[in-house]
Amino acid sequence: MSSKTIVCFGDSNTHGYDSSTGGRFSEKERWTCLLQEMLPSDYLIKEEGLSGRTTSFADPLFEGLDGISYIYPCLMTHEPVDLLIIMLGTNDTKERFSATAKNIAQGLERLILKAKSTVGAWKNTPNILIIAPLAIEDAYRQTDIGDDMGDGCAEKSRALAPLYKKAAELHGCAFLDAGSIDGVSMASYDWMHLSKDSHRILAETLARLIPELTEK
Repeated sequence: MSSKTIVCFGDSNTHGYDSSTGGRFSEKERWTCLLQEMLPSDYLIKEEGLSGRTTSFADPLFEGLDGISYIYPCLMTHEPVDLLIIMLGTNDTKERFSATAKNIAQGLERLILKAKSTVGAWKNTPNILIIAPLAIEDAYRQTDIGDDMGDGCAEKSRALAPLYKKAAELHGCAFLDAGSIDGVSMASYDWMHLSKDSHRILAETLARLIPELTEK
């Protein structure tokens, strides 16, 4: 039986940033590693989470964070790919990008099209799951991360899910709203990174969903 490769392409909430320590959740805690344990043994989970990553916006302060510039080599590194999971958009809300929620969704669409056009990477046809990230809580502004993120991030992040759903439908992708999963929440240290329990709950949700998406 051939293995099924799942690429998890995201930001710090895929990397496993632990806002309580400033470090990284362990392999026993972050959702990507838990997902590997929960799925059958023929699945291979590839972690591709980078703190600060955006859908398509180049960061003027840090290099290499725009997802659209890395998605081609990423997919080709892990080919043949059965499923690509994209969970991005939180960093796109930063004030320095001056992007509306609609602009962020447009950035996601560019990323989807780039991924689908990487024809040599797919085992069969392009197969993508879009996860709308959990919305940032308003209280982020009063934390240490507030000045780096800037104003208006929570409001924009709350508007992403319906726009992402529309983009997913338009481009033939599966869709999941992280905000619709019972028990998933942000840690109270900065209100924009998933709690440890939320990593487990997200993994459990995906472990039920992924077999349906990889049957073909």
